[in-house]
Amino acid sequence: MESQKIKWGIIGLGNIANQFATDLQLLDDAEIVAVASRNKDNANAFAQKYNCIKAYDSYDALFADENVDIIYIATPHNSHAELSIKALENGKHVLCEKPMALSYNDAVRMTEASKKHNKFFMEAFWTRFIPSVQDALAKVKNGEIGEVKYLKADFNFIGNETPESRLFDKKSGGGALFDVGVYPLFLSYIMCGIPKTTFAKSIFHENGIDLQTSILLEFENAQAILHTSIVSESDMKAVIAGTKGRIELNSPWFMADGYAVFKEEKETAFSFPNLGKGYSYEAIECHNCIRNNQIESKLWSHQNSLDLSKIVEEIKNQVGLEF
Repeated sequence: MESQKIKWGIIGLGNIANQFATDLQLLDDAEIVAVASRNKDNANAFAQKYNCIKAYDSYDALFADENVDIIYIATPHNSHAELSIKALENGKHVLCEKPMALSYNDAVRMTEASKKHNKFFMEAFWTRFIPSVQDALAKVKNGEIGEVKYLKADFNFIGNETPESRLFDKKSGGGALFDVGVYPLFLSYIMCGIPKTTFAKSIFHENGIDLQTSILLEFENAQAILHTSIVSESDMKAVIAGTKGRIELNSPWFMADGYAVFKEEKETAFSFPNLGKGYSYEAIECHNCIRNNQIESKLWSHQNSLDLSKIVEEIKNQVGLEF
């Protein structure tokens, strides 16, 4: 018997939501039943594109839709906390785009709302569910490359600075650190844990957002060198190096389709082609958790999100970033 479809609602209908919706269509047990935008025309166009029955011009109307099981929130960063909490209060499960919040306190409020209303909540850290990343992490945990001593990762691209660009808008939580710097920080966290000390420096836009940020993390026996930028490019490879070898995740590492292990001057390549762009894997995780009556994922738990949020907040405070 085919398991009942999980019915999705989507709010915030920009680029990421389009990519997510495209990948959601690859899953037989997923259905987009409602979308919402503050602009009715946008909502109608998005609904038409993904064969969705309902298009709302208000988020509250979607929250009240009894046909929706889970809501994917892809609005600007500054609205994540309030919208996630409101969705949970309305009895909906929530997948909220990363970063889940612009402050650690808000992140705590979101996870507490999930517990209070007994509804599934997860930060949409899709990279955690990419097969290459999962497999590379398993090898690291199994001691394949010995004890990890060094990690290098960056996430750089040249952003398009236009008047309507969310990326360069301070009010919506724009800038390099919160938009893409969370990715290398995420990798260092899953591979090395919580850092003992953090050093960070940023170069700022005249409006106060960070254009690029360099980070050095120190762990008990390891160091991580991380960089993020919205004004320059990089090779987007990630290296995890240990006492017996190293792993290099294919570029772009955050959605790697494979990786290589280097040991004793020998290279072994592993290939893991992604389903669609790779957003499908986090949706599959949501489905599994909802069907098992879990309010959080074991792979990317509330505590994992809170840990990462605290690390990001430490850097935000250190470089003097304010929203």
